[in-house]
Amino acid sequence: MGTHGIGPFAQRPGKVVAVHLAYASRAAQRGRRPAAPSYFLKPTSSLAASGGVAERPAGAELLAFEGEVALVVGEPARNVTVEDAWDHVAAVTAANDLGVYDLRWADKGSNVRSKGRDGYTPVGPDLIDARVVDPGALRVRTWVNGDLVQEDTTGPDVLLFPFAQIVADLSQHLTLERGDVILTGTPAGSSVVVPGDVVEVEVDAPAAPGAPTSGRLVTTVTQGEVPFTDVGAGPRVDDTQRAEAWGSREAAGLEAPFELTEELADLLRRTPVAGLSAQLRTRGLDHAVIEGVRPLAPGTTLVGRARTLRFVPYRADLFAAHGGGYNAQKRMFDTVDAGEVIVIEARGEPGAATLGDVLALRAQVRGAAGVVTDGRVRDSEAVAATGLPVFAAGPHPAVLGRRHVPWDTDVAVACGGATVLPGDVVVGDADGVVVIPPHLVAEVAQAALAQEEQDEWVARQVADGHAVDGLFPPNEEWLARYRASREDA
Repeated sequence: MGTHGIGPFAQRPGKVVAVHLAYASRAAQRGRRPAAPSYFLKPTSSLAASGGVAERPAGAELLAFEGEVALVVGEPARNVTVEDAWDHVAAVTAANDLGVYDLRWADKGSNVRSKGRDGYTPVGPDLIDARVVDPGALRVRTWVNGDLVQEDTTGPDVLLFPFAQIVADLSQHLTLERGDVILTGTPAGSSVVVPGDVVEVEVDAPAAPGAPTSGRLVTTVTQGEVPFTDVGAGPRVDDTQRAEAWGSREAAGLEAPFELTEELADLLRRTPVAGLSAQLRTRGLDHAVIEGVRPLAPGTTLVGRARTLRFVPYRADLFAAHGGGYNAQKRMFDTVDAGEVIVIEARGEPGAATLGDVLALRAQVRGAAGVVTDGRVRDSEAVAATGLPVFAAGPHPAVLGRRHVPWDTDVAVACGGATVLPGDVVVGDADGVVVIPPHLVAEVAQAALAQEEQDEWVARQVADGHAVDGLFPPNEEWLARYRASREDA
């Protein structure tokens, strides 16, 4: 490609580094909030000037735009401090970090296929001198066919990672050279575009003298005609990718995600776990009960959506790396939300606790619906006194570091012999705890409650002296009597 310039650059930049996730609004949309920035590289052959085109490849469905602030490196940066980092930025401009979601399955985070195509990094049209703007007072806006679809700033409550932190962090790992471009992430509002759409991105500094601007960066979407061959990975798409590309399931035209409404939660509270378990078994789910757990406090019930936490067996080197500080266990109890149940995979280990009174109190203050662990609980009386519903295998005085390493959160876990996915519905009472896939909740709860009403009627007949033969379970004659009793009620 040579060293000739492109867009606002006199020479083609040496490298383009992009941040995966940097805006709080985008993190909320994605349902994850990283503790530190992460990056990927884009080829310089993907750079394009304003007025160019971006091709949606043949066979692909989900080409999405991402309006971003681009930083242009001035002085080379290697191991610079956050305080000095902005001095190494020469200019800012607008960028569009385009990507094909159909190819992300094969990239596994690298974004080589999905974001590396020719024309997928338009920049410009003009540069804003970094010395005349406050990096925390920039604005980025995106329009599609003239409609404003993204607008956000770079303020301290907006960005997860200030620009100076990104520059300083990157400089720990590689030398940022003069002319390098850093794409700083996109806010919420990124969505799918189709051939014929026109995307415009602008970065400006409204509060700076003269309100400098990058001008409108214009890109037109076209349709590619050359099909992928079988020499490598091609497009593949599912509803998860559709929802992420469009920004939400609703925007993608998909069925709304399951919501555990208060009405449905109340129905579950009135339905015995034994009945729910029986209904799940009739639907082929024979391993939906979390075995071996009981409530710490008598009379405790529990209903909520699962958040999951996984412990692995203790190993000294792993505990040194993952067990101390702000580990996965503490992060989980700090981020659990109202109505959620923390489900802990502890392998049924009887020799150490998985939580104590401080973490239980933290979950209770955050409105958690409860905790289920197939391990043990220390400070068990104090935990029960918090009022947080906790189901566990029993008490144990030792801390988790005796037998466990807190390892991962929000993944599939095995708790008490049951597989639990994040978002599953968890219900507990004196008989134990059951896990219900979201798509079955309403059906199973209504069927279980109907069965419970029938069982109560049968119990009354037994109490009146009737034999259980033919009555439990009821034969056709007794079923007819039951239906008649309901009609008379």
